[in-house]
Amino acid sequence: MTFLETARLKLRKYTLEDAGFVLELLNSPEWIANIGDRGVRTLEDARHYIEEKYLAQYDELGFGSYVSVLKGSNTIVGTCGLYKRPKLDHFDIGFALLPKYEKKGYAFEATSALMNYARSELNMDTIYGITLPTNKASQGLLRKLGLEIIDRIRMEEDEAELLLFST
Repeated sequence: MTFLETARLKLRKYTLEDAGFVLELLNSPEWIANIGDRGVRTLEDARHYIEEKYLAQYDELGFGSYVSVLKGSNTIVGTCGLYKRPKLDHFDIGFALLPKYEKKGYAFEATSALMNYARSELNMDTIYGITLPTNKASQGLLRKLGLEIIDRIRMEEDEAELLLFST
């Protein structure tokens, strides 16, 4: 079931059937380098990750992370979502693409639609973005979305210093 639509994409909630995509994405070199190794090695691990990280957030908040699917072909290209992190006062927007779909504008298209939804339907005035200082592509996308660096932070689960962006 489609949650949001853009010119080229449909955003929909995760299902357990997305385990193959999650397994591929979370083990891509880009994910591991920029987000971290989540220890997802099997389809069963991926289903558990979906249940724990995505389905639980839908139940708790009514929104969360979404699969980005190409219109027409239903090919999954990536993910984007709004996440509530314990250390942050506001939700942050996150995104990732399978490597073969990078540099085609899909991440901007999906995150723009989600930002508009967050503002208009969820009444979020402030939205954060977090990324590693070395992840220039994510920094560029966050700036294109209208976010600017406001701080450097460390999340409890990560040792690396992160850049904190805000609307």
